[in-house]
Amino acid sequence: MNTNTSGAPFGAEEAQAVLALARELQPICRSVTGDGLRETLRILSRELPLNIREVPSGTNVLDWTVPNEWNIRDAYIKNGRGERLVDFQKCSLHVVNYTIPVKATMTRSELEPHLHSLPERPDAVPYKTSYYREAWGFCLSENQRKNLGDGPFEVCIDSSIKPGALTYGELVVPGSQSDEFLVSTHCCHPYMANDNLSGIGLSVQLAKRLLKSQPRLTYRFLFIPGTIGSITWLALNDSSRIRHGLVLTCLGDAGAFTYKKTRLGGAFIDRVTAHVLNNSGIPHSVENFIPYGYDERQYNSPGFKLSVGALMRTPNGRYPQYHTSDDNLDFITSEALAESYQIISSIIETFEHDGKFLNLSPRGEPQLGERGLYEGSQKEIMALLWVLNFSDGTFSLLDIAERAKMPFARIKRAADRLTEAGLLRRLVENEQ
Repeated sequence: MNTNTSGAPFGAEEAQAVLALARELQPICRSVTGDGLRETLRILSRELPLNIREVPSGTNVLDWTVPNEWNIRDAYIKNGRGERLVDFQKCSLHVVNYTIPVKATMTRSELEPHLHSLPERPDAVPYKTSYYREAWGFCLSENQRKNLGDGPFEVCIDSSIKPGALTYGELVVPGSQSDEFLVSTHCCHPYMANDNLSGIGLSVQLAKRLLKSQPRLTYRFLFIPGTIGSITWLALNDSSRIRHGLVLTCLGDAGAFTYKKTRLGGAFIDRVTAHVLNNSGIPHSVENFIPYGYDERQYNSPGFKLSVGALMRTPNGRYPQYHTSDDNLDFITSEALAESYQIISSIIETFEHDGKFLNLSPRGEPQLGERGLYEGSQKEIMALLWVLNFSDGTFSLLDIAERAKMPFARIKRAADRLTEAGLLRRLVENEQ
């Protein structure tokens, strides 16, 4: 499935494509509904043959209701000279997401309860939302707040909240099997690069790669607003064919990888991801499920019990730039994105190529030298011997890789070489 033919390190081209897409998407003010979300999905549709779905406001989705649609055109705080002291046009985080419209002249004491800043990060603008309660507010740096002056201020939020729709994007890459692998990423956050332009861009690159292949599994990609998007999809769609899945988020920073397991642990996605990370040579941790975080908690809810884990680098809330303007394009790196793409690709490769094989010369060790197989490094030769010894139709390639403490890719290469030499045969499903 590797389509990189330029000679660049694996994942380097994809990382640059993610960064280019992030630069284009960052200025758009996204939310869980609205034109910013639509514009984002329109741009993604240029990259992928997405199906864009619209779910009307007021639609009942499980225990929730699709909210009214929010849109914003402008917002500012002006001083008496007409200067914009806080300007939405410069950074979409300056307005509390889903804020109601406001047009008023205010004193400093009247404005102060509606201001949000971070004393511990005095140059950063925080990200705040008010999706499900009527409120308004501005986010600004602590230093901006200190220098506002006494007023009076002209305060304007040119927004609207009225019936519309929730929008999401979906792509199905058909495989030879109907069993599905879900890749889900949230695309509602404005401005912030790691959370979650990194997940959006890497999902796009993975989908483009799979569209060029002939996969075994069927892959379903969801580009959705967080929480309400996954709840809406689960309410209105059949999830019974989803066997495995990943939520992709926060994958562009330089921190160690973190994999959050499925609800009960022990799912095949948990096993594969742990194996890939353990053999990557990259710092990482594997953590148990908790019912907080991203959309994995909806897919793993007890009424669905979908085997969907979450792959991140530094998790949400554990890096100081999280949900602030410091989570910007300078915070994510091409090296981190390339590593993330490599890990995701290795997980998919394992799902695509795992299977059980049968040794066609099982009585004693076959003569590898006369078949030109007793060549290469000692590690490659040992992989051949491991695959031969355990290919009795009982053990899968992943079983062998785990037992041999070798990367799946090395075991897969050994199986390919042995199959080409006529010493191994892959078992079809009804033989396993």
